[in-house]
Parts: sequence; C-alpha cells; structure tokens
Amino acid sequence: PFNPTTKIKYFIPNVIASGAKQSQFVTLKVYDVLGNEIAIVVNEEKPAGVYEVEFNAEDLSSGIYFYRLQSGDYVLMRKMILLK
Repeated sequence: PFNPTTKIKYFIPNVIASGAKQSQFVTLKVYDVLGNEIAIVVNEEKPAGVYEVEFNAEDLSSGIYFYRLQSGDYVLMRKMILLK
C-alpha cells in the first residue's frame, strides 16, 4: 500500500546483439482495475542497469492499480494499492 507516492524499482538486463551491448526501449504504464491507462511513467530507451522511478497518485482515488513494465520481449505486471 502507498499514499500518495511510491517508488517502482526495475532492472534492464544486458542485451548483446552482434557482439555489442544495446539499449532497450522501456515502457512503464499504470492502469486502473478496468484496464484504463492512468499514466505513462517511463517511455524511453534505456541502457542496461537498475532504475527507480517515483509514481505520484495524488490526484487519484483510493483503490487498486496495476503497473505494466515492458522491455523488449519482457513484460511484468504488478498490483499496487492506493490508500488515502
């Protein structure tokens, strides 16, 4: 549970193509329980490494939200609970 901000940590693994390390295009989006897109938190190309981004839900109502992280072929979805 969080109120009103939370930090989302994520990891981008090394991708080696043609003998050279490459960046990955990363998207991190937040959705409500109905599947409506609420926010785009990350939408850019990033090199391999560990990252942390802050999500501010100050304007949202209490409830369950999901974030979806996509990096290349990797997709991760997690639940967040906003309690005000």
